[in-house]
Amino acid sequence: MSKQRKVPKHNHIWAGGESHRWVAKGTNKAKKLKEGEGLQDLSLDDFRNDWQEVPDQEHTSNKDYYFNSYAHFGIHEDMLKDSVRTGSYMRAILHNAHLFQGKTVLDVGSGTGILCLFAAKAGAKQCIGIECSDIADFATTIAQQNGHGSVITYVRGKVEEVELPVQEVDIIISEWMGYLLIYESMLDSVLFARDKWLKKGGLMFPDRARLHMAAVEDADYREEKIGFWGQLWGFDFSTMKQSVIQEPISDTVDAASIATSTCCLLDINLHDVKREDLDFFARYTLQVKRQDFIHALVVWFDVSFEACMPNVLLTTAPGKPYTHWKQTVLYFEDPLVAHKGDVISGMIAVRKSPQNPRDLDVKLLYDFKGKFAQPSKVQCFRLR
Repeated sequence: MSKQRKVPKHNHIWAGGESHRWVAKGTNKAKKLKEGEGLQDLSLDDFRNDWQEVPDQEHTSNKDYYFNSYAHFGIHEDMLKDSVRTGSYMRAILHNAHLFQGKTVLDVGSGTGILCLFAAKAGAKQCIGIECSDIADFATTIAQQNGHGSVITYVRGKVEEVELPVQEVDIIISEWMGYLLIYESMLDSVLFARDKWLKKGGLMFPDRARLHMAAVEDADYREEKIGFWGQLWGFDFSTMKQSVIQEPISDTVDAASIATSTCCLLDINLHDVKREDLDFFARYTLQVKRQDFIHALVVWFDVSFEACMPNVLLTTAPGKPYTHWKQTVLYFEDPLVAHKGDVISGMIAVRKSPQNPRDLDVKLLYDFKGKFAQPSKVQCFRLR
């Protein structure tokens, strides 16, 4: 169970440490950046072309671990217990049964088959679930026990390798979202299925997704998770801090911790987005709303079912009902001393890790303008 962050305190003692600054060698823009200038002139390509690799600590990485993990019951228990997640899909499907009546539906990554069951209950003529793990055997039995065995069929294997018993489908449903929206790269498989099997004019459930960001005060939790790596049992463990800070934390963020405006980093339409669009680069600007210390950026997503009337929104935002995705927190190496009206701006780049495409590399540039302005800095993270 995740640890709930505490309501912000505004009298923390700031203990800043030495930070690392990004310098792309041999360019005038890099020199300006080192001096805290020229941020607005820096192109996304400039930002992308000098990407310091985050060390992969997992030398025994198993590329099929992703699929093997979904054979464990605990993962499915967590997802089925997530009332926001499962309830949103249930409302989107059952409250719009007219869209499913007599249709052929494909569920990409069907798991225990709950989405196929919703579609069958809504009147779908045929539901096909693609599932790579052994849980598909249980899903088949569940469908039969609930009287939908003649409607629901499961195909075992990877989406990119299987053959379906139909040439095209009317609707694709999938719960593909991961941490930071696109972690685990399951959306790639959904888009593959869309391009191969979805009929012209067919529907995607969900059909739109957005990724949002804000900055937070989070001194207590930062000290607990990162400051912990100092003196332990009479020994110096501080060498761990740099590696620990490079791993984003998935946890519940109190809405009261948010100290800035929010911005949208990514807005995708599932009907036309391409796989190459998912390695994305964006500029952002956040305005500070109160005097406080800023310790991290928090990122969350929402997806919407815009074919529905009314639209159904599934959000993982701070302050909203709990989901198993929680939020993703990227800690700054040094806290920012911020006043109302100060501005944090910069760039963020997200890509699939070269070592394991189901992991995500995140490169963050932030520039702080205000009473205690700081030069532009860059940090790299890996979500794994």
